[in-house]
Amino acid sequence: MCARGAGQQVLTIDTMNPTVKKVEYAVRGPIVQRAVQLEKELREGAKKPFAEVIKANIGDAHAMGQQPITFFRQVLALCSYPELLNDSTFPEDAKSRARRILQSCGGSSIGAYSASQGIDCVRQDVARYIEQRDGGIPCDPDNIYLTTGASDGIVTMLKLLVCGEGKSRTGVMISIPQYPLYSAALAELGAVQINYYLNEEKCWSLDISELQRALDEARRHCNPRALCIINPGNPTGQVQSRQCIEDVIRFAAKERLLLMADEVYQDNVYADGCKFHSFKKVLFEMGPEFSNNVELASFHSTSKCYMGECGFRGGYMEIINMDAEVKAQLTKLVSVRLCPPVPGQALMDLVVNCPQPGEPSYNNFMKERTATLGVLAEKAKLTEQILNTVPGISCNPVQGAMYSFPRITIPEKAIREAKEKGQAPDMLYCMKLLEETGICLVPGSGFGQKEGTYHFRMTILPATDKLKILLSKVKEFHQKFTQQYS
Repeated sequence: MCARGAGQQVLTIDTMNPTVKKVEYAVRGPIVQRAVQLEKELREGAKKPFAEVIKANIGDAHAMGQQPITFFRQVLALCSYPELLNDSTFPEDAKSRARRILQSCGGSSIGAYSASQGIDCVRQDVARYIEQRDGGIPCDPDNIYLTTGASDGIVTMLKLLVCGEGKSRTGVMISIPQYPLYSAALAELGAVQINYYLNEEKCWSLDISELQRALDEARRHCNPRALCIINPGNPTGQVQSRQCIEDVIRFAAKERLLLMADEVYQDNVYADGCKFHSFKKVLFEMGPEFSNNVELASFHSTSKCYMGECGFRGGYMEIINMDAEVKAQLTKLVSVRLCPPVPGQALMDLVVNCPQPGEPSYNNFMKERTATLGVLAEKAKLTEQILNTVPGISCNPVQGAMYSFPRITIPEKAIREAKEKGQAPDMLYCMKLLEETGICLVPGSGFGQKEGTYHFRMTILPATDKLKILLSKVKEFHQKFTQQYS
């Protein structure tokens, strides 16, 4: 009951929206808040057992030192300040991209609102990119919605799905470990989170029998309507095989579930024998029995891969087999927010319409793209190798994405101390790591994990020299922590 007495504030912790209080987002949780505080203390001259805080908590590539792609920034500069189109130092292919984008904007300015679904020519370029990526499978630009990062598209789709009360309340299947956007969005929407566990012993693989177990249990108390897949995986770094994707599609078709495919790391594949397969491509290769019936929403972003342009908040979603009346409601829903950021839309266009052979920027673009992905592949291997030398830490291969999610052994004494403090044991571990070494990681409990197991997530994004320091400090700390609590 929302009531108040005279003199009380209208909005208090007791009278606010209760679903908001249930929202948790570990990637920017208490550990990160303490890391920011430690940075401030260091700047003010406080003495610490470390000289700097090294943040490996979030996939923010440029903040970790990754350099932007020159061509992208050239075109964005031209779009932001069109006077530069007269500057001979900018290559002609950058200028032609900028002119095309500007001509599609109101008043030829990226400061104008766009159509709510996104700039028309950008959606056409996204559709062409998807067709080329998927070997010629058609893509309708009208099924493309430009979004404020992939997160915006994911939350929008979840909003469309959630309905019902009690046993008819919408349930959504998410992988555990998971990216906390999903659990946070479901909590805010008051939906039911249905956990299915990835198999750590088999390199975080997805088992259909586990999907079935989770679904059957959930049907006793809610109405499961959607299945979310992150491929390549966050926080676990696995890359799904084509066979696995096909099995998931068959499962979704049999159980009448809408598929949500989070594919923002599609260029981040490092391990030999691994390859990215889009859910849409596999769906259509399975034939009309599936491609005409399975409902699919897939997501991509400018924030990951070789781009790392998180701050521009560019992204898109493609919808397949959506009911026409629901699609009209989706268009209405996105129109309430007017439009995604236009600079982010412009950047998304450059990602899907990058320099081609014969264009002046092609060689440098390919050199930068290849170098960025190559360094990430090296750091993925380095992280796995060093962590696996530490007794009590076990790390699966980082097949893709930008993260490692190693399992850590925590002594019973430390587990008891954490429980006395009302903390998860891996939160205690990560907080002590931060206070003693300046290394900022995220406890596995923030992503979900099997009962009795403990992990942390770290990004592989820090520069190689800093990554080596980070891994060395983690190794030293783990040995010390184990001795302290043994």
